[in-house]
Amino acid sequence: MSNTKQILAMLKSQAAGDDEQFYSIALQVAAAEARRGHRSTAEELRSAVDQARSTKSRGAAVPIQFSQPRGELEALIDLREPKLKLKDVVLHDGVREKLEDLIRQQRKRDWLREHGKTPNRCVLFIGPPGSGKTMSAEALAGELHLPLFVIRLESLITRFMGETAAKLRLVFDETLKRRGVYLFDEFDAIGGQRAATNDVAEMRRVLNSFLQLMEEPNATDSVLLGATNHPEILDRALLRRFDLVLQFDPPSDDQIRDLISKNLHPLKFPRLGWQKIIKAAHGLSQSEIVRAAEDAVKCAILDERDTLKTDDVLRYLDGRREMREVFSQAAK
Repeated sequence: MSNTKQILAMLKSQAAGDDEQFYSIALQVAAAEARRGHRSTAEELRSAVDQARSTKSRGAAVPIQFSQPRGELEALIDLREPKLKLKDVVLHDGVREKLEDLIRQQRKRDWLREHGKTPNRCVLFIGPPGSGKTMSAEALAGELHLPLFVIRLESLITRFMGETAAKLRLVFDETLKRRGVYLFDEFDAIGGQRAATNDVAEMRRVLNSFLQLMEEPNATDSVLLGATNHPEILDRALLRRFDLVLQFDPPSDDQIRDLISKNLHPLKFPRLGWQKIIKAAHGLSQSEIVRAAEDAVKCAILDERDTLKTDDVLRYLDGRREMREVFSQAAK
């Protein structure tokens, strides 16, 4: 791109209020200067872009409202404005490190593109229900200051030939227009093995379409997240399409304590028997542990107490375990 075209493109992006496009072109100019050997000029341009981005972020007096998808997309995509950050989610160190690396690549995506590279953006979350997959998706969107779009699979998947693939194309076209984090929850509904005996030709076509769409270039670098409780039924061809596959395991002892402590406020809990509590929480998911802690707090508030006891927490942890056993028996 010539200097004149770059200046015109920057003016157009400024007039349209597209700051990211403006910064992207500025970084392209910096890359061109670096290739000419003008490294100090290139570094000054990069620093100016970083400073402008930082100032713009600090100057936001009110939260930016993300716009809800309209038309056909309104039935396919739910907008959720992220309220969480990575610090709000209890994660194993390995998962946290990989998410932090993904966030770093996404934040510095223009720098990567200067060198002909693209940031990782296709991620698969694997783990049992309640293990923090959806919360992590929201935290990822929160860290990147992007909207979280949750794909409504009940509207996406239909019994009419060709319709599901057409709707899938609509969703992927939206990722090209609107930068965001797009979550396909219960991803196995789309990504099941094409050779499965209970599969139908239509769903095989849908999966083939999904695989092809994943490989198409995406200038916005929108993040595609698949989340599943059943990785064993996913088609093997998906593995090479995802940049990251993250396993969400049950919480460790330290994480159980952290989860419960975070959710007992505003009450005091000075003398909790943590060994008993951690033992009672073993085998429960993050979601179940959080709900038990919140229920213990509600009970204490209604009893007009400002301090929690060990038995308060144990009571509701045991209740969650009983609920799990009821569901397990019903499934037999």
